[in-house]
Amino acid sequence: MTYLLALDQGTTSTRAMIFDYQGRPVEAVQKILPQSFPNNGWVEHDAERIWQDSLSCLQEVIVKAGLTAKDITAMGISNQRETTVVWDKHTGKPIAPAIVWQDRRTATFCDALRQDKDLVECIAEKTGLLMDPYFSATKIAWLLKHVAGAKEAAEKGDLLFGTIDSFLLWNLTGGERHVTDMTNASRTMLYNIHTFEWDKDLCELFRVPEVMLPQVMGNCGEFGITAKGLFDTPIAITGMAGDQQAATVGQACFKKGMAKSTYGTGCFVLLNTGEKALRSKNRLLTTIAYQIFDDIAYGLEGSIFVAGSAMQWLRDGLGVLEDTRDSEKMARSVGNTGGVYLIPAFTGLGAPYWDTQARGALFGLTRDTNKAQIARAALESVAYQTKDLLVAMEKDGAQNFRKLRIDGGMANNVWFDQFLSDMLQLPIDMPDCIESSALGAAFLAGLGAGVYKDLDEVAALWHMSQEFKPQMNQEQAEILYHGWLDCVSRIRTS
Repeated sequence: MTYLLALDQGTTSTRAMIFDYQGRPVEAVQKILPQSFPNNGWVEHDAERIWQDSLSCLQEVIVKAGLTAKDITAMGISNQRETTVVWDKHTGKPIAPAIVWQDRRTATFCDALRQDKDLVECIAEKTGLLMDPYFSATKIAWLLKHVAGAKEAAEKGDLLFGTIDSFLLWNLTGGERHVTDMTNASRTMLYNIHTFEWDKDLCELFRVPEVMLPQVMGNCGEFGITAKGLFDTPIAITGMAGDQQAATVGQACFKKGMAKSTYGTGCFVLLNTGEKALRSKNRLLTTIAYQIFDDIAYGLEGSIFVAGSAMQWLRDGLGVLEDTRDSEKMARSVGNTGGVYLIPAFTGLGAPYWDTQARGALFGLTRDTNKAQIARAALESVAYQTKDLLVAMEKDGAQNFRKLRIDGGMANNVWFDQFLSDMLQLPIDMPDCIESSALGAAFLAGLGAGVYKDLDEVAALWHMSQEFKPQMNQEQAEILYHGWLDCVSRIRTS
């Protein structure tokens, strides 16, 4: 039997997984990725650490499974999107720490550009994105401006830019392949999602030399071969996608109108809109969901900055939790939050508000408030934010949601899954494998290597492990949600 290997590089950890051809997990190795917060609103990663952890995970998981590289048909890569790395193409060394997607250091720059309404409209039309520090373009501009000699080196062609996928691919191939895929390119604010090419005007606007940018491919194909010495035999890399698009593939959301929501560090709802790039009027993002062979699909996406990271904050910042998994037990221990709402705007509010200056708050505290109620309020906040996104999608014409497929670490919290179903008044489907980003990377690798002939064959491998149906009446759900909206209105600055 031969297998598929997936590298899933996320915001808080790096994971390698091996799957059989039926999409069943065989083995996994995971390493925690430290976060760095050097200034208010800044979030950084050590890109060299990401590469070393990635290589270690890949090597270790093969050994742990009792296999060799000869048993691996192909590898796929899934990655945290927008996170920006600039490195020296001669030495391979990053010129600075990676600027993470959550980072807000370019907020003032974005605010200034946002004053030009025509420019904002042009960017939205070409890229499907809003003017926000979230995306890669302003991060590249910041690095080229603030790292000594970077601007000149970039113009001479000595520096390369990449999101994490292309940085890892470059290292895995020994510097032979500087390539990204359409889904990651579509999150840079430099890529035209209609013409499928880097946009010269946007590169000029952000002063990013085009020579820095990687080649763009679809999600399946010959991305490269691992360099000699990394494994006992080279492994073909035949699939690549940003984590949320990889999760869309892992969740087999291949039909127009299907949607998935991933609960990791943040929360990301992605709706398949088919061949049409649906332009949002409610501050959602239009993005490329995937290009697999000749099949291209667009997506409407809502991005929430804080989901699982709220649990980490309760553990590390407040000491409310000893372990993030304790949140389920604590939520069950109280009948309600006692009127407490947590707005986790630690780095601003994401979709549909896009308020970079908003900051988190706890509302409704009394002397009777206890730790369990605060933990429950944190979990509820993620469901309320998901509701925000689905309301916006419905306003954009995505009517008649029938169900939502969920994945990610928080999906293991059964109490949260049920509250999410109650709040959305929708059935919630949880798959057998909640590591959908890794599974999607494996499926893409399998498609690129010819293991699967088409999307129908992949879709047949998706299996539901549990379904949650609403137990709360709609009137009560609306009362709770309106309380959330009232609290959000109090912290908004725009």
